[in-house]
Amino acid sequence: MNSILSDRILNMEESATLAMAKKARELKAQGIDIISLSLGEPDFKTPKHIQQAAKDAIDEGKYFAYPPVAGYQDLREAIAKKLREENNISEAKAEHIVVSVGAKHSIANTFMCIINEGDEVVIFSPYWVSYAEIIKLCGGVPVLIEGTLENNFKATAAQLEAAITPKTKAVIYSSPCNPTGSVFSQQELEAIAAVVMKHPNMVVIADEIYELINFTGKNFSIASLPGMFERTVTVNGFSKGYAMTGWRVGYICAPLEISKAVEKMQGQFTSGNTGIAQRAALAGIAGDQTPSQEMAEQYLKRRDLVLGLLRDIPGIKTHVPEGAFYFFPDVTAFFGKSAHGHSVANADDLCLYLLAVANVSLVTGSAFGAPNCVRISYAASEAELIEAMKRIKKALGDLA
Repeated sequence: MNSILSDRILNMEESATLAMAKKARELKAQGIDIISLSLGEPDFKTPKHIQQAAKDAIDEGKYFAYPPVAGYQDLREAIAKKLREENNISEAKAEHIVVSVGAKHSIANTFMCIINEGDEVVIFSPYWVSYAEIIKLCGGVPVLIEGTLENNFKATAAQLEAAITPKTKAVIYSSPCNPTGSVFSQQELEAIAAVVMKHPNMVVIADEIYELINFTGKNFSIASLPGMFERTVTVNGFSKGYAMTGWRVGYICAPLEISKAVEKMQGQFTSGNTGIAQRAALAGIAGDQTPSQEMAEQYLKRRDLVLGLLRDIPGIKTHVPEGAFYFFPDVTAFFGKSAHGHSVANADDLCLYLLAVANVSLVTGSAFGAPNCVRISYAASEAELIEAMKRIKKALGDLA
C-alpha cells in the first residue's frame, strides 16, 4: 500500500538534534545515567523579572484574545529600538518587525515568502540542521560553501561569489554560529556585503539568535552596513540569550516588502504568537539585561573549562569557539576503530558509541554539513561537563 503521506514529508530529514535529545530522554527514563550534551538548551531558568511579567500579564486579564498577527505594537517598537540602538540598524521601525513562534519559525516564514521552485540558497556550512530542510520544503535548492577547522569554520566572501548563479535567491549564515561557535567579524561581513551588493536579486538571512552569547565583544549586524538594510532579513529571538527556549518567541527585521509578506504568511498558518509569551519577551528586551550578561559570563567559563578538557583527549582536534555554547571538534582520528562490540566508521557511529558506552549524548556533524565532526553543547553544569569529558576520554581511549 502506498503511504498516505506526502512526498514532502517523506523526503524530509528528521532534526538530528531533536532526535538525539529524544533518544537521551528515553534512556534517562529507563534509569540510565545519561549526560545530554546534544541540545542547544540553556540550563538556566528564565530570569525572574521575565517570569513575573508573564504572571502579571495573566493577572491583568488583557492578553487572552488573539494577538495581532505581527505581534503586539509595543513589543515590535521595543525590538526596533533595540536594533537601532544596539545593532546600529538605523532604519529599523516597528513595521519591519514580525514576531513569530521562535527564530526557526521566522526563518521558515521568510523562505516561504521569497523562494520559488528551483531557486538556490547559499548556506554557509557548517550550518544549523534545519536550514537545508526548510529550503527544500519551500522548493529551493541548498548550495553549501564550507568553512574548515583551520579557518574557524567560516566560509569566505570569495566562496560566496563563486557559488552565486542566476538562480541564487538568498544566502544564510548564523553568527555566532550553531554548531561551531564561530563569529563573523565586521571586516568579514563587509566583504560578504560587497558581494551581495553586486547581485540585486538576492537577499541575506542573518541568523543572530546567539547574539548575546558572544565572547568577542559586541555583535555586528550586516544590516547596519550601507545599502544592506533593504537586502537583509535579520533573524533573532529570546530562546538563547534570555533562557526562554520553551516560550517560543522569535522575530525578523526585514524590508517592508518582506515583513508584510511574512505577516501575510503567518496569518494563514499560526496567526500571532502567544500573548503571554510576548509580554514576557517585552520584559526581556526592555528590562534588566544583567541576567543575560551573567549567563554569558558563565558560558565563557564553561567554554574555557571544556576547551582544557578536550585538549587533554588524544585525537580530538578543535578550534576555540567565539560565541554560542558549542564545540565542534574533528573526530576523524577515531574512524576505522572499534571497542565494546561497536565499530566506528564515521561521526554517526561515534555518537552512537559514546551514547552506549559513555552514556553521553552528542550530535553527529553530518547533520550540520560536516561529517568529520561532532557537536558538543556546553550548556550544562560544570560538574556535568567534567564528568562527561571524563567518560568521553575513557571511551575514546578504548577504541583501537
